Amino acid sequence: MKISTKGRYGLEAIVDLAIHSSEGRVNLKSIAERCGMSEAYILQIFLILRRAGIVESIRGAQGGYVLARDPSQITVGEVLTVLEGPLAPVPCIAEKSKRSKSACDRFENCTARSFWERVMNTLSDVANSITIEDLVKCYNSSISRNIELEYYI
Repeated sequence: MKISTKGRYGLEAIVDLAIHSSEGRVNLKSIAERCGMSEAYILQIFLILRRAGIVESIRGAQGGYVLARDPSQITVGEVLTVLEGPLAPVPCIAEKSKRSKSACDRFENCTARSFWERVMNTLSDVANSITIEDLVKCYNSSISRNIELEYYI
């Protein structure tokens, strides 16, 4: 399975939003500048995330975006699934209606199906066990280590 730029950029932008949430509303231009991404592309991603209830938009001159819930309540798996769809290595496993003939004509007799299901379940378990708050803590930890290293250099 390959995560597209939409998934990668979306996750990075959500983490940036969480990092800067203490500043209140965060505008897309500042997220785009910090992350080195196109503001137009981030807008497309945030429209999807807003419809999914992950972010909220606030209109007006002082408008911007905020997380719709606490970062500890939003998982990496939720963000990636909203942006990418099911975290499945093969299409036939991703379908909830996978038992239909349209998904794969060999589904019922597939010798590798249990392997693909196990890969998807493991990936989903890991992604759903890591929250945006965890990624913010990881980021803050790496920043403090870099500051410490700069002090000694």
